[in-house]
Amino acid sequence: MHPEIELIIKRIRHHGMIAGMITNGYLLTPKKIVSLNEAGLEHLQISIDNIDPDDVSKKSLKVLDKKLEYLVKFADFAVNINSVIGGGIQNPEDAVTITNRALQFGFSSSLGIIHDGGGSMKPLNRREERVYHEIKSYTKQSYSRIYWFQENLAKGQPNEWYCRAGARYLYICEDGLVHYCSQQRGYPGIPLEKYTFADIEREYFAKKPCAPHCTVGCVQKISVIDHWRDSQTDSSSVTVAGRN
Repeated sequence: MHPEIELIIKRIRHHGMIAGMITNGYLLTPKKIVSLNEAGLEHLQISIDNIDPDDVSKKSLKVLDKKLEYLVKFADFAVNINSVIGGGIQNPEDAVTITNRALQFGFSSSLGIIHDGGGSMKPLNRREERVYHEIKSYTKQSYSRIYWFQENLAKGQPNEWYCRAGARYLYICEDGLVHYCSQQRGYPGIPLEKYTFADIEREYFAKKPCAPHCTVGCVQKISVIDHWRDSQTDSSSVTVAGRN
């Protein structure tokens, strides 16, 4: 919806950074897709919640399938389709149909487990768990498939890890404030232009009480870096990024 989205993407690419976008797909037209190509967009993700719209979500395959056809025909960038289970989705089997449709188009696919308002989740029921394991058995891979953390969460078990939200990962809202993530707004709630290295250092070490049952994929996936370079088991041995 941003009137200058192409200029933003071009500026990101000018700095040599990866430019990706998550969208509900509603406004994708052939003209818009071509303009995103020209801007240098590298990957795009659409999350589709069900086959037909219902009271829980309108982001359905029925509504978006034509947009997927446009992407196949016009997009030069990589496309990932994310299907979801849990959180009130009436027919978890819809995720299988959506995943298969994505693979038919040649897109990569991923599976998300819907979280509550705090970014946590409840264990999957047996029906949802069957769907989860069926989709996880598919071999199509992409950058978005770093979802190992869901294995414990699907069983109702916590993960032991250090959330780097507010440091390695920044969520900036429409008011220009830095938050931990979309589910933890208000913390720390500092304007981006006033956010300093001291803030980054503090939040890098901060232990977030929501972390054990967090299912926010963006934060979880960037934490993989710290499984390679910084301790994930003892806060006393963690070093600030750039200092080790």
